[in-house]
Amino acid sequence: GTRNHIASLSSGNCSATAAQRIAAHFTPEALAAFPNVDGVTAFSHGTGCASHGEGAENLQRIMWGYARHPNVAGVLFVGLGCEGNQIDWLLEAYGLQRGPLVQVLNIQDVAGLRLTVEKGIERIAGMLPEANAIRREPCPASALILALQCGGSDAWSGISANPALGHATDLLVAQGGAGLLAETPEIYGAEHLLTRRAATPEIGEALIERIRWWEDYTARNRASMDNNPSPGNKRGGLTTILEKSLGAAAKGGTTPLNGVFKYAHPVEGARGFLFMDSPGYDPASVTGQIASGCNLVAVTTGRGSAFVSKPAPTIKLATNSELAGKMPEDMDIDCGPVVTGEK
Repeated sequence: GTRNHIASLSSGNCSATAAQRIAAHFTPEALAAFPNVDGVTAFSHGTGCASHGEGAENLQRIMWGYARHPNVAGVLFVGLGCEGNQIDWLLEAYGLQRGPLVQVLNIQDVAGLRLTVEKGIERIAGMLPEANAIRREPCPASALILALQCGGSDAWSGISANPALGHATDLLVAQGGAGLLAETPEIYGAEHLLTRRAATPEIGEALIERIRWWEDYTARNRASMDNNPSPGNKRGGLTTILEKSLGAAAKGGTTPLNGVFKYAHPVEGARGFLFMDSPGYDPASVTGQIASGCNLVAVTTGRGSAFVSKPAPTIKLATNSELAGKMPEDMDIDCGPVVTGEK
């Protein structure tokens, strides 16, 4: 773990408010006596009632991945009671055992929203002393699983921040860690640069299969895979998906591709450079990467991005010094000196 959170996790839209209100009670002042707890955080969503098919499977993997994440010391599942995405089914399917740090509340069983919020606060308050007993200690770099992301890209992305992050990924992989690239539509047109690095033919074929899925998906929805650059991307100098994809792929460094995973599938046990299938939308993509086990996120940006994440913290890399100076509160590393040749 790289952080120490307690999660208030809703099973569906109908319990989202309860999960949020429970977490909102635990302000920094309320947590002052528990300095080793980084926060009580609500994870809610707008689905979960009519829950079936591939979307439901994705949702359940996300919930399971967050509940068992190394950055989450304890979890309170909050449900309505009649939703399709039943918490008991999730616990049984994924082998989660109820206990002091894994608890469940359903609004209909408790008899209302107000009482659920009160009981939820009480349950999490009981978790805090045990969570606070966890102490920060040295760990090897091999314990890191780094999510590789870009958002608000510009023409400098593929020249400075993305290859710099790729080099950092190579250094991490050399220490036994893992770097997880995602956003399948954003490597479209550059997938050959990844398949030729595949450790086995099966791994390369798995990536192509995901590309084909997206081609079929976009065709069915009368969309296109080759129109990804946003207005901001274009103002930043990117004109085609190929230009954007070549830069995005650079975040993965130069080492062999050791695995291709579906959205939010756990990657534990796998190390080296890995790929997870996801949309190109950063929040949805990072959500899947965290559920897969990433305990650190790195996001490169050239136009500017205010993205951050919990429970895995985010490091932001600016592709140019002008952006780093303009948004200093949102940027951690200035990669502009790569452009000027200073670094």
